[in-house]
Parts: sequence; C-alpha cells; structure tokens
Amino acid sequence: MKNLSDFHSKIEFVLTDIDDTLTTDGQLESQAYSALWRLHDAGLKVIPITGRPAGWCEMIARMWPVAGVVGENGGFYFRYAALVGDSVIGKKSAASGNPDSNSPNEKIKKMQRWFFADEKFIKENKLKLSVIENEVLSSVKGTALASDQFCRLMDLAIDFCEDVPALPDSEVTRIVQIFEKHGAHAKVSSIHVNGWFGDYDKLSTSYRFLKTEFGLTESDILAKCAFVGDSPNDEPMFSRFPHSFGVANVKKFSSRMKSLPTYVSESEGGDGFSEIADRILHLKD
Repeated sequence: MKNLSDFHSKIEFVLTDIDDTLTTDGQLESQAYSALWRLHDAGLKVIPITGRPAGWCEMIARMWPVAGVVGENGGFYFRYAALVGDSVIGKKSAASGNPDSNSPNEKIKKMQRWFFADEKFIKENKLKLSVIENEVLSSVKGTALASDQFCRLMDLAIDFCEDVPALPDSEVTRIVQIFEKHGAHAKVSSIHVNGWFGDYDKLSTSYRFLKTEFGLTESDILAKCAFVGDSPNDEPMFSRFPHSFGVANVKKFSSRMKSLPTYVSESEGGDGFSEIADRILHLKD
C-alpha cells in the first residue's frame, strides 16, 4: 500500500464505507462529517457504500451531504434527488392547496429506491436466514444479532465485537462457515458478519448506481471514482477500483485479505478519512 502523497489523480466521485472508515470508535466525529461537507461543497459526489441497514440508509440518503447510498452490502441503493416534471409538481401543489404556487421548472426532491430483489424473494430469504441465525447463536458462543437487525431488509448481521466482547478470529471464521454451509454469501466487516442470499455485493450495486443514476461508463467509473474502506467486506471494491484508499486500521485485517487498497492513510477511522479527503481536494483544481 502506498502513501497518500503518491496519489496524483483528479476525482469526481468518492465512494466510502462507513463503520471504522468514517467513524472512530463507533462515532461519526466532527472532522469526518466536516470532510463529507468539504467534498460536497467542492462539487464532488459522495456515496456511502455500507453494510448498514435500510433504516439507516433512508436517513443517510435524506440528511447527509451525499449523492446516494448503497446499503446492506449491495442489496439496494437509495437516492434522494431533485426531480422536475409536471406530475410531481402537480402533486406538491395539490397537497399545499395552491395548485398555482409552483413554477413548471421548480425542482422537488424525492426518495428513489432500487432493490436487487422483489418482495417475494426477500420474504423467502428471511425464512432461510432465520435458520442460519438460530444455528449461529446456538453454536458460536458470545455472538448476538446486530442491534440494527430490526431495520434490515435483505441480510442477517451477526455482531462479533460492536456490542459484545470481541470474538477471536477463529470464531468469526466459524460464523462465515455456517453462512456458507447454507449457501449464503458472507462478508466480514470490522464489527459484523453479514450474510445474504442473492448474487450481489458492494461492487455490483455500486456499478449499477453509477451507471444508472449518473450515466457513467466502465472507463468513467475507473477513472473518476475513488473508494475508501477499512475491512474484508470492502475487498470487492479494493480489487476493482485503481483509486482505492484504506484508512490505517485496514492493516489489522491485511492477513485476512487478498485485495488491499492502493493507498493508505496515516491515521485510523474518521481522521484517516479526513486525510484522504484533504488529498483529493488538494488535487481537484
């Protein structure tokens, strides 16, 4: 992995993991949140690519300075964006009781959502994931459901160190093996093992988002986009994006990973993300 000073490209899109990449000890601290706003205000499009659940992603897409969010390791993306059209304008005007209050060119924001699977597929998968949940919790002592499981739609998240004492690597591996035994995909983040059914991951849905929502080609994506992450579930992104960055805590997982980021910050977590943002902004003009 190279130092940030070795990076010399201009970037238009910053894709980033959240946990232990933007956060530090579980908190989104001021310097990392400020870095998001600095990127946004400079005209870059920031897109979180996270294992966190649909409930969180609804809020992130709506309230953070982001161009959208890919959640549950690629199960969906949300984008809160301005739309222009008589039908939308008309709905807003009627709701306000003043149908003439909006000009035809007024922009209204609306939440746009794309899901990998339909409702039937999701319901069937939840039943299969419940079997895995019971097996993991009964056979791997010290595990727990992730506290955010109640607002997940697509996957099962097993906590191995967020709200429980940290489990050894051997037990984390056992959790992964149980998922895979049942034919599910499993990825290890810095805090959870996430498992799901369906042929998607962070990379495939990130590509879909960038192509569908921004019209980027394959070559555009590789040239104009950067990705920032910290753990094994970011490997699909590290393996594909030449402009890939790790915050310093990625080094803790290097023995578990085949694909590492091209560049690494000096600091961990949100401080590291802020360093990376500073380097990208320095090269913008």
